[in-house]
Parts: sequence; structure tokens; C-alpha cells
Amino acid sequence: MKTYCGTDIIEIERIRESIEKTGQPFIDRIFTPNEIRYCESKNNVKYQHYAARFAAKEAIFKAISKALDDKFSIGWKNVEILNDSNGRPNIKFIDINIEGLNGIDISISHCKTYATATVVAEMD
Repeated sequence: MKTYCGTDIIEIERIRESIEKTGQPFIDRIFTPNEIRYCESKNNVKYQHYAARFAAKEAIFKAISKALDDKFSIGWKNVEILNDSNGRPNIKFIDINIEGLNGIDISISHCKTYATATVVAEMD
């Protein structure tokens, strides 16, 4: 078994600008309905939560890239990031099976300016 890591950081302002410029089509292309409900529930800090999930998806793609035939074999909405009852983020894969993936863990964080995510994946 091997351990792979993925990390990503993004400026929250970039996500805010994309959402304000493109609107719902951008949101619907990147995020699942559950993620949208979660982020929208955060009102004045929703862009931090959208950005954190964007960074999380990028970090996941990097961590599992060895298991993918090509980078287009997984899409934005094949991955969902939701928090458990304790506020800890969890990864759910939707309509995709990652061959050889034995375990995956994520940590996300954000402040006023940046959102970041780190993912560790254990694969055969």
C-alpha cells in the first residue's frame, strides 16, 4: 500500500468573482446540490465555504491521480464534501469507483483571504 497526498490553496476572492460573474451555472458545474445548500446556509461567509470545497476537490484529484486513467475520468460533481455532525469534512464519491483506494482523509481550512485543503489517500 502507498500513501499519496494532494493539496490546494485558492484565493476566496477568485471564487467570489466567478460566482458573481457567472452565477448559478458556475455553482451548478462545480458543486453538488448538498454542497450548495451547505454553502448557501453560511450567508455572509458562503464564499469561504465554496472556496474550501473547490480547493478540497482539487486536492482530492491530485491525491488520487495515480488511480485515474486520465484526468478527465473524474468530474467536479463525482466528489462531494460534507461535514459530519461534529463539523469534520468527509469525502463522498458519486457515480465513480476509484480502483485500489483503501482510505482517504481530508482537512480543509479557510480564513478571510484563502481556502486550503489537504488530502491523504491510501492506495494499492
